[in-house]
Amino acid sequence: MPVSAHDSNYLWISLIVGVFGLLAALLFARGVLSSDNGTAEMQKISNAIRQGAEAYMKRQYSTIGWIAIALAVVLFVGYSISPFTRPYAWKVVVSFLIGAVCSALSGLTGMAVSIRSNIRTAAAARSSLGRALQIALRGGAVTGLVVVALSLLGLGILFVAFGGLHDPRQAPYQLVGFGFGASLVALFAQLGGGIYTKAADVGADLVGKVEAGIPEDDPRNPAVIADLVGDNVGDCAGRGADIFESTAAESVGAMILGAALFPVFGVRGIIFPLVAQAINVVASAVGIALVRSGEHEEPMHALNRGYYVTSVLALAGFAAAVYFMLGARWWLLGCGICGIVSAFLFVRITEYYTETRFHPVKSIALASETGPATNIISGLAVAMETPALPVLVIGAALLLSYYFGVLGLEDVTTVTVYAKGIYGTAIATMGMLSSSAYILAMDTFGPITDNAGGIIEMSNQPLETREKTDKLDAAGNTTKALTKGYAVGSAALAAFLLFSAYLQSVHDIVGQRLSMVGQMLPANWSFSTVNLASVPVFVGAMIGAMLVFLFSSMAIKAVGRAAQTVIEDVRKQFRENPGIMEGTSEPDYGRCVHIVTGAALKQMVLPGALVVLTPTLVGIIFRYFSSSFSLDKLADMPMMNGKPVNLSGAEAVAGLLMVGTIAGILMALVMNNGGGAWDNAKKLIETGAHGGKRSEAHKAAVVGDTVGDPFKDTAGPSLHVLIKLLATVTLVLAPLFL
Repeated sequence: MPVSAHDSNYLWISLIVGVFGLLAALLFARGVLSSDNGTAEMQKISNAIRQGAEAYMKRQYSTIGWIAIALAVVLFVGYSISPFTRPYAWKVVVSFLIGAVCSALSGLTGMAVSIRSNIRTAAAARSSLGRALQIALRGGAVTGLVVVALSLLGLGILFVAFGGLHDPRQAPYQLVGFGFGASLVALFAQLGGGIYTKAADVGADLVGKVEAGIPEDDPRNPAVIADLVGDNVGDCAGRGADIFESTAAESVGAMILGAALFPVFGVRGIIFPLVAQAINVVASAVGIALVRSGEHEEPMHALNRGYYVTSVLALAGFAAAVYFMLGARWWLLGCGICGIVSAFLFVRITEYYTETRFHPVKSIALASETGPATNIISGLAVAMETPALPVLVIGAALLLSYYFGVLGLEDVTTVTVYAKGIYGTAIATMGMLSSSAYILAMDTFGPITDNAGGIIEMSNQPLETREKTDKLDAAGNTTKALTKGYAVGSAALAAFLLFSAYLQSVHDIVGQRLSMVGQMLPANWSFSTVNLASVPVFVGAMIGAMLVFLFSSMAIKAVGRAAQTVIEDVRKQFRENPGIMEGTSEPDYGRCVHIVTGAALKQMVLPGALVVLTPTLVGIIFRYFSSSFSLDKLADMPMMNGKPVNLSGAEAVAGLLMVGTIAGILMALVMNNGGGAWDNAKKLIETGAHGGKRSEAHKAAVVGDTVGDPFKDTAGPSLHVLIKLLATVTLVLAPLFL
């Protein structure tokens, strides 16, 4: 039945808010770009960073573009082969390409502003710490608001274009390509940017700090510009595409689950995730606009106030949405509160393990006094401890939101208990994402302030200015670490949401195909249970866990190989041009930028292809296995033309997705938090603790930091993208596994 005008208003309001988000981003960008852009010497350094970042992004997205086009062709052919999927082929491909383009635009737009905000932050720091903080955060806000607004607009417009106002129950299944396109671009952007930034960082640190004994961001280091470029392409563009993918994929999953509750809420249950994104845009824009800092205040205090304001506004918006759209079922608001509280707890747990004020980082710094070996042993021990508390938070959030979902819908008899509970977990995921635009603004704040400190250092500004940018940089390091923890937490909730959406999708596909040949699903059959004792499931599960470790290995090796090329070039420049160290001649920054760009792009393709191909091959190979794997369930198996439907492919992929998700979450937590702890242990020593800079403890801490760098900025962030990409790949290709 067509959607009523009253219900469709919620969709139109969400789309209007999406446009508002883009306008707010434009206003923040204009305010930042109209600020003072510093001296000629500062502009020279900033321009070099900007040119390096733009050159890398142009080459990276050209590579990603060709990969996306090739996959679009494969998708169209795969869907066109079967008469069951042929009618949806063009819709899946169109949504896939639009998702990929929107994801790319999210990363490119945010980075375009961030690489112009760094010099303006540096210039403002010469006179006011508070003004510099405001510029850096508003520069980061462009990324956050554009990401959420484009996700909202892309999904909303496609929902209307694919007939969502006339056939709302089917439209969400045709949006899965949007999430797949977003996930694909996010993986390559995060992985390629992570390889770039850490290869440059490791090369600059090992040769500059350890061998040559020069400070960080010293203009004599040939890799310093490449390092500053890497902050932008990894933490701005890469994380922007990552969060875009989170909001897109999780909204699609929640809309699919909302379709299962159509008898209860109608179209309002399906478009609720879009309204949640609209709340995110408004709450985050207000929170960012209200951030102010005094000259002697710790920057993190001001940033945290903005986060608290955003969270309170998001909670109020969620309550209003539940009241008007979900029939004032307040237990469902409890699900959203579970997500909001989980986000807060993840941020605080990550802060405990990565902040210099707390025991984990202090213990690594202390261990550095006896050399690199004890630093690495202590760092690994801390890293392996870090998943414990987050897993408890994730478990509690899932259990409570499932239980609240059942309670909130306990008077409903037209849907199963499982569907009620799973929709509760979907609302919790939306709650966790309700402040994602502000969180991403804080994340982008990190590379902007890092670059600002580098510009101040390289242009020989006064010591008091450097002290201000050091404060901002320290806050930026914290916000980057907190955002990684938040991203893993959202990936964990999203992975369960998308896994549930995959099970629901398989169930519905089987039902549709049976109806096309005049048959019905058995009344007591459901694909909501996956038997781990089944051979296809067990094999798929092992492959899923193996994929996480193999991908991590490939990502870390890629950093090592790319870093070797940087190290060799920096050493060569020092040998060939002694005037560099004497300060009488300038190093060739462009040569390092060119080397690391080529190395990063070359190394990102194989790990990315592995993630897409593995679930595809598992599902298709097991699809052609004998259905004898399921003979013990013939009594309640769906039958087509007298034969049991072969679910081996779908079950094997379910096992891969389930165990791969669990292993990926744990590994991502180990790498993100462990790497952040190593990094801040080094920074703690650089403040004067344990002998300070150039001490033996500092040298050991630099070695530990270089081990942690590919953990926290390459493999770790890429893993939580991998988790969601696995889910979106399986959602898109589910019809091909049956």
